[in-house]
Amino acid sequence: MSICPKNKSSKSHRDSRRANWKMSVPNFSRCSKCGALVMPHRVCKACGAYNKKEIIKVSAQ
Repeated sequence: MSICPKNKSSKSHRDSRRANWKMSVPNFSRCSKCGALVMPHRVCKACGAYNKKEIIKVSAQ
């Protein structure tokens, strides 16, 4: 069983509590090797490099 609220919360009070649940925009940085937009701390999908070192081989299409 859960606790019953003492008084009713109005819709504006409830919604003002939920006002800070917004999503944030993902951060992107430039790849240090090819300059493509990459999420931080991830291997670049364009060139396969991480921290100026080639980690995976990317086939040219």
